[in-house]
Amino acid sequence: MKRKNDRGFPDRSAIVAFIKANPGKVGTREIAREFGLKNADRVELKRMLRELADDGIIKKKRHKVSEPDTLPPTLLADITGRDSDGELIASPAEWDEVENGEPPKILIEMPRRPKPGTAAGVGDRALLRVERSDEEEGPAYRGRIIKVIDKAKSRILGVFRELPEGGGRLVPVDKKFADRELNIARADTQGAQDGDLVSVDIVRSRGFGLASGRVKEKLGSVKSEKAISLIAIYAHEIPLQFSPAAEREAEAAEPANLRGREDWRDVPLVTIDPPDAKDHDDAVHAQADDDPNNKGGFIVNVAIADVSFYVRPGTALDRDALDRGNSVYFPDRVVPMLPERISNNLCSLVPGEPRGALAVRMVIGPDGRKRSHTFHRILMRSAAKLNYAQAQAAIDGRPDDTTGPLLDPILRPLYAAYSSVKRARDERDPLNLDLPERKILLKSDGTVDRVVVPERLDAHKLIEEFMILANVAAAETLEKRSLPLIYRVHDEPTLEKVHALAEFLETLDVPFAKAGALRPTLFNRVLAQLEGHDYYPLVSEVVLRAQAQAEYSSENYGHFGLNLRRYAHFTSPIRRYADLVVHRALVRALGLGEGALPDSETPETLSEVAAHISLTERRAMKAERETVDRLIAHHLADRIGASFQGRVSGVTRAGLFVKLADTGADGLIPIRSLGTEYFNYDESRHALVGTRSGTMYQLGDVVDVRLIEAAPIAGALRFELLSSASETSPRERRPFRPQRKSSKPHPGRSPERKHKPAKQKSGKVKKGKGKNKGKGQKGKAW
Repeated sequence: MKRKNDRGFPDRSAIVAFIKANPGKVGTREIAREFGLKNADRVELKRMLRELADDGIIKKKRHKVSEPDTLPPTLLADITGRDSDGELIASPAEWDEVENGEPPKILIEMPRRPKPGTAAGVGDRALLRVERSDEEEGPAYRGRIIKVIDKAKSRILGVFRELPEGGGRLVPVDKKFADRELNIARADTQGAQDGDLVSVDIVRSRGFGLASGRVKEKLGSVKSEKAISLIAIYAHEIPLQFSPAAEREAEAAEPANLRGREDWRDVPLVTIDPPDAKDHDDAVHAQADDDPNNKGGFIVNVAIADVSFYVRPGTALDRDALDRGNSVYFPDRVVPMLPERISNNLCSLVPGEPRGALAVRMVIGPDGRKRSHTFHRILMRSAAKLNYAQAQAAIDGRPDDTTGPLLDPILRPLYAAYSSVKRARDERDPLNLDLPERKILLKSDGTVDRVVVPERLDAHKLIEEFMILANVAAAETLEKRSLPLIYRVHDEPTLEKVHALAEFLETLDVPFAKAGALRPTLFNRVLAQLEGHDYYPLVSEVVLRAQAQAEYSSENYGHFGLNLRRYAHFTSPIRRYADLVVHRALVRALGLGEGALPDSETPETLSEVAAHISLTERRAMKAERETVDRLIAHHLADRIGASFQGRVSGVTRAGLFVKLADTGADGLIPIRSLGTEYFNYDESRHALVGTRSGTMYQLGDVVDVRLIEAAPIAGALRFELLSSASETSPRERRPFRPQRKSSKPHPGRSPERKHKPAKQKSGKVKKGKGKNKGKGQKGKAW
């Protein structure tokens, strides 16, 4: 009997009992279905769930609720030791002890014959499927290893430093091992010279003093910037070489032909990419719709390279692609997800060459909204390869020899369709945090030339909006056909982060309406009021840090940043495994021929794939960020003592992190160097405040600094403060005045870009952590 109160709602105890009976699987939708609640009852149900969460009776994460100490069915865990019977014990890799207390223990159940990739030991990190244990004693959970993600470190990457008496020392590049130098005997140097980047096998030492190591591989001299990206590649164990079997499959692949395909070779599709793009996996075309029922509307075609035709499930190419998860982009190189014959040849939509593609034909109404769409497996021939600036210049009245003939028949219809789509986009009002990323330009010898911020053009936005439409169409089609897929999801900010943002804005006298449903419009309204105000950069940073991190999931909980109910990555299968899965699912759903998603792929198996590629995405972003930090530190190493202007990008108990205006480099001003008085860390204001003078250094402040130290291998910079902060007390800071506007809008940031986390020596800072940039749709992080 489902207990209900006088108003027809289930009792709190009935809801809690249902949640306990279905660990890790319950959300608002499931509860409403179980108790027969209608749409009109959802508001009351959500209120009741918030009360239960506030009372600590349940725990709410994303759109799922559970018992407070319930672990999700799939998680990343570190194997920490063994029990008295020798069985492996693990703990969740990501666990907030301040909020949740001691992490629960998980007993690893190992089969007699482990599958490849599941043999693990102490110190390894693994993806687990977990469930509650039925045993009265021992760990509360038992788990099964899905895949070992990271083996215990038995090899360290570092810089070899030669000793006068022979042999040398290894200085690790990983900051976690910075105090663990290794002694390398003369016989174990393998000819390494001072300053060489080497990988070293650890040899356990039985006595006192340094452990010893043996050089396994020489990777080049760190005096060359060309070795800098290798540090990140090896440190994060990013696969650099393809398996011989995958290379053989790539070389044996035959170009696509018309068999089983529609002939679109006469459709003048064009690619629009960055000028240095090596592969071209998407092409676009638009024309006015001649249907009298859609007067003022458009037909938009988006064609994507048909990677699923070449990379079949279960092949060596597929295994290598899944292992990598995505391509990784460094200033001096790309580590691709697929071999060059696939990515730069057979699947690159080069002009004049027939290429297989999966295309979506979208009917756009005069209001800019997508009315309908259909998917097609085609053979196409690109009419032209353009870059963003080239296409924009043509529209702005400066066509060249390539764009001149394309202006009226191709480019103007594309821009007209974009203008219509943009109106619908503005009505949808996605999160308006959109800042172009800095780009490092290298000289021919691999050294840093300069750092630029590419101009954001309508050409960029055109491609982005068309790609978003195509991604939505893919998700809608697969949902309608009830096919499993991998969604691109972005959760709404947690209540804790929203409350923290509201408290911060209150210190600036900035109004923030917390009532009602949480929507991107709420944040956009705040940012729009602040355009042109001194507080705009500061508030933009804090709004960015309040956002959740996007990820891949076989379960859909929407994309908050884009304000979309369903969204899946479809448009970059050359460089993202998630897109390849979506292509295969479409081929299967629509009966389009070879390369379909196998019947064995279920939401459960795809949840494992989604968890893995979310990890590889974060791995790639961290490696890219660290490489940029090291390159810029190397670039600035000969400018010790120089002065720069920057902005405070992080505030911690350890000091201030400053991002330089010209290069985007991050460095630390230690708190001990700020002055003779004691500074308190004010978490709500994201500030350090002097106890005696009231001097305040706050997130977003513009400061002048002097470079004191540069550590290229660590990618670290240390500054000292030259300019003084406002010496008014926090209460006396100038209040917000919404009437101040600027004729020049301020850019914002994408919700998926990650800001370099502020590091500290002690204590935990829950608010003020941030995330920085990543790669996504055409360089964005969608």
